Amino acid sequence: MLSNAKNHYLIAIPFTINLMKILKSSICALLLMGMSLFESVAQNKPNEGKITVFIKYKTQPSKEDMALKALQELIAKVKKEPHYVSIVLHVDPNDKSNILLYEQWADEDYYKGAHMKTAHLLQFINDSRQFLAGPPDISFWKAQNLH
Repeated sequence: MLSNAKNHYLIAIPFTINLMKILKSSICALLLMGMSLFESVAQNKPNEGKITVFIKYKTQPSKEDMALKALQELIAKVKKEPHYVSIVLHVDPNDKSNILLYEQWADEDYYKGAHMKTAHLLQFINDSRQFLAGPPDISFWKAQNLH
């Protein structure tokens, strides 16, 4: 019975050594990534070029569903654009005619230039006259490093 225990022990040694090598490599990779992140923060450039956009829409009375459908179709196309990071659509639970888009983009110049000239956005702007009460309220935000 003792010889079986020795065999199991001998099999476990190479497995343990390989596992330790993998863990060591993984820890080194994580440390390098952390140092790279620290470097970019230390240079005060983690958000350079990035932009957050809030877009507030007000729908015409009883046109909320039409507006949401059009926005969902637009968002599906926008997600394919370069420099797109994310979009979250919000609806006011107390007044469904208030819609907010929270957008993040990797390149402010792209957003304010080429994005605004895309066929899908221009089409949405034209179509929105059927369901929006007026032009949206758009505001731009940049993250700040606090030291």
